[in-house]
Amino acid sequence: MESESYNLLQLPKVTGPPVEEELSQGEKRKYLPPTSRQDPKFEELQKVLMEWINTKLLPEHIVVRSLEEDIFDGLILHHLFQMLTGVKLEVEEMALTAPSQRRKLEVVLEAISRSLQAEERQLKWTVEAIFSKDLLATLHLLVALAKHFQPDLRLPTNVQVDVITMESTKSGLKSEKSVEQLTDCSTDQDQPAKDVFDELFKL
Repeated sequence: MESESYNLLQLPKVTGPPVEEELSQGEKRKYLPPTSRQDPKFEELQKVLMEWINTKLLPEHIVVRSLEEDIFDGLILHHLFQMLTGVKLEVEEMALTAPSQRRKLEVVLEAISRSLQAEERQLKWTVEAIFSKDLLATLHLLVALAKHFQPDLRLPTNVQVDVITMESTKSGLKSEKSVEQLTDCSTDQDQPAKDVFDELFKL
């Protein structure tokens, strides 16, 4: 949806949370306020992930310029998954209609879940969320892929953003603010073992 489209390489559009008419009864939608989208660590995470994908897909001359616009239809994920695993998926190469794109995305995400050995209830993304260009779901998916297949990739640590969840209820729109954790807190990876021992024996 237009109100959810944030191009990472341009200044974010001045958009507000969805209005009541845009949500069906009982529907929930996450909204990233401008302060979250402009958070330096949040922007850095997107940059690192885009550079990682582009490096992996360089042999295929594929360039990702926007995580929302380029990931949602399953094409990039299909190529990335095959590059990371060597597994060939039986899906059409070019899905041109929305239903075929969604079917392709579903097949690719199922294959990814099997590779990650993750149960559906553990996943922080869905076919619907990725297909609707949900930036948070897309980032959760890419972070999980990077951590599993490229554990040495240095993702910015402790990336978290404020999220507003809008819900359409019988009495009108209800909003709830929460914090979404995208990457882990600092680990020993950030500090070489030698430095740790130096600290221990400083006394």
